[in-house]
Amino acid sequence: MKKASLNFSVLLLIASLITSCGSKKNTSESESTDSTEVETKKYQVYKAPASKDYPDAALSMSAPSGGEIVAGETTFTFRVDNYELGVQTPDAAGRGIANSGKGQHIHFILNNDPYSAHYEPEFKKELTEGKHIVLAFLSRSYHESVKNGNAFILKELTVGTPDSTESFDSTAQHLFYSRPKGTYSGADTEKLMLDFFLYNTSISPNGNKVRATINGEEHMITEWAPYYIEGLGKGEVTVQLELIDAAGNVIPGPFNTVTRKVTLE
Repeated sequence: MKKASLNFSVLLLIASLITSCGSKKNTSESESTDSTEVETKKYQVYKAPASKDYPDAALSMSAPSGGEIVAGETTFTFRVDNYELGVQTPDAAGRGIANSGKGQHIHFILNNDPYSAHYEPEFKKELTEGKHIVLAFLSRSYHESVKNGNAFILKELTVGTPDSTESFDSTAQHLFYSRPKGTYSGADTEKLMLDFFLYNTSISPNGNKVRATINGEEHMITEWAPYYIEGLGKGEVTVQLELIDAAGNVIPGPFNTVTRKVTLE
């Protein structure tokens, strides 16, 4: 009887070991799966922390004021109220993103091309004959747009005598690209700001949205706010923004799909 009892104990021990090994194998497989899922997410896109607010800031344009604009060098003159150009935004040092040492400025966008930054309210631009869409808005020193109803201007300019009589539909819904832009180096490559400007539209979880495709990976944006991108590797980064409706269709518009490339070095 003792021998039978001993054999039975040995069998129980073997069974226990088999079960334990099987359990460890299953845990390992689960951990491997979880690890794979994490690795497929190449980087993070998340809403930026709240920034210094400028609810009373305003921007207006006095020149060119209308009439016939001649092709060539054109003077643009703006008026800025309740906002100071050329100073650092108070929370700039702690944001951990690219920041202009020249301070707050105007983002000037012509036909949704990459913006130019201006630290004085008057500057010159070369305009070719044709119809041009000018978007200008106030920007914090770290290139985040001021998003209130008075801190921007959007205007169509007719230069010379263009062949086309087609005009920009100011009643339609529009998306304009702002950031990221250009080349980033050093610590500035660790966190990029994604920012854009909306006109005549809003976005929400159940309505219109902005689809951001970054190096082939889609991120759906449902709130008009700046976002941070972290985890990108060095090299070329492709960013595509699309203004889409609730069904996922791109909303018609000359600038509602835009693709840009930036470089991290």
